Amino acid sequence: MRGSSEAARRRAPRARMPSSIGYLLAAFVAAIALFFGLWWTLVSGGDEAPWIPAGLAASVVLLVALSAREVVMRRAWTRYLLDQGNESSARTTGEHKRSPEKSQSSSVLSANWRNIQRQSEDADSSNSPEAHYDVFHACQDYLATADETLKATTLSSDKRNSIRAAQERVRTLQKHHLLTWARDSSRALTYEAQQRARMSERIEAANRALHCLETALKFYPQETELEESSAAIREFISSVKVAHWVELAERSAFKGHYRRAIDRYKDALFYLSRGSMKEEVRVANTERIGREIELLWGRLLSKKTEKAEASKSDGAGDREEVSR
Repeated sequence: MRGSSEAARRRAPRARMPSSIGYLLAAFVAAIALFFGLWWTLVSGGDEAPWIPAGLAASVVLLVALSAREVVMRRAWTRYLLDQGNESSARTTGEHKRSPEKSQSSSVLSANWRNIQRQSEDADSSNSPEAHYDVFHACQDYLATADETLKATTLSSDKRNSIRAAQERVRTLQKHHLLTWARDSSRALTYEAQQRARMSERIEAANRALHCLETALKFYPQETELEESSAAIREFISSVKVAHWVELAERSAFKGHYRRAIDRYKDALFYLSRGSMKEEVRVANTERIGREIELLWGRLLSKKTEKAEASKSDGAGDREEVSR
């Protein structure tokens, strides 16, 4: 029985290493198959432009496959590493009579550490902030697995010290890649916000940049650089709102709608008082808007006076005609 089980293990297929190229190739083949299948169906139904819906459907499939690539490949790598750990555990049990649980945990941690090192090097050499975020998640998974290993298995003191030392190295990488992701992502999104024309789009991009920084602050609240960047983005959002209402007020004043301009200047004062902004900037803008409101009130009163005088002159002229 033992010989047959060992032979069955030898005949068991080895787990294949995950390949992102193979995944992308399979997605591309599926999209092409969907395109031609849908195109033929539409042609048979008499559609005049069958390539348009067929192309859209194939594009959707490719977009979904590309967006899900990181999740799928991460799960595939986890499954592969676990399979490798199980094989290593089985071999160790047969040869050296050691604990399967201990061997599996050690091999999984070693494989995960090698994978993290490879991902870290790739992320540092790339210009993609998301690559750093993926390494951060990989470090999180490693630390969770290491904690479980230290709690669940009976390890020697040397092995425990080795795992704890590896944890410290992983924590260093985790911090480096999360801060790099937050810094690069927030800079890119802030630049995007500055290039947008509409206020809503600018605020949306700035809020996404702020979310990246706040995510990093949850893990490392003592990082002053993250706090300063967050404050700068909040000030940018406030300035965008104030500038929007000031621009609307200036347009209304240019068209002669003084009361509407005053109301919009008051909206600007509202966002100026509620938003995050340096005190000296807030005071300067408040004084400037206050002067504009006073000027508009003066124009509004002069306009009313002119209308009253015009109505009086018209009334006097009418009385003269009646007397004649």
